Amino acid sequence: MSVTIPLFPLKLVAFPGESLNLHIFEPRYKQLVKDCLQGNLEFGVCVYTDRLRTHGTVVRLVEVYKEYDDGRMDVKTIGQRPFRLKTFENPLEDRMYAGGEVEFLQNDNLVSEALFNEYVFYLQEVLRLLHTGEEIELNGLDSFTYAHKVGLKLEEEYQLLLIEKEADRISFMIKHLKQILPIIREIEKAKERIKMNGHFKSLDPLDF
Repeated sequence: MSVTIPLFPLKLVAFPGESLNLHIFEPRYKQLVKDCLQGNLEFGVCVYTDRLRTHGTVVRLVEVYKEYDDGRMDVKTIGQRPFRLKTFENPLEDRMYAGGEVEFLQNDNLVSEALFNEYVFYLQEVLRLLHTGEEIELNGLDSFTYAHKVGLKLEEEYQLLLIEKEADRISFMIKHLKQILPIIREIEKAKERIKMNGHFKSLDPLDF
């Protein structure tokens, strides 16, 4: 099944379930927001890197948080579901903004308990070393929840969005967390060594 929706290309990846706050200042996107408000419409955030990519995420407009005298707006949205772009029209007929036909990706949410627990273990360790102070809420936790907070590059975030099985997304995240853990540990050791500089040190005598 495919539908035609307004499109908003951005240099970021919006994930399902993620809150995304946007500052709207271009006339075409002011029109897009007003159309969404009047028609209770959703719009697609297309990923743009060095070019327009083929996938993005549909977001729902939650509220206009603030509207300025000159028409600029701060809006709150929340990610819904990933899509593949079938057509792209810029601008849409009789509108200022782009739009296109999109096809929603399938989503298999099945994950084994063992795989999920492994993910939680490595995620907790990374967040502990990053000193975020966050307590992981297991209820509702998925592969997207912390994807913006654990050092994925934009291209890696985009690759995560393309994966249609949650078990495969979790495996993707575990692989990434395992790769960055040694790096974070080395950074923490370096910080400790730096703290010792300029201080008197009590050293054990060498037996040789």
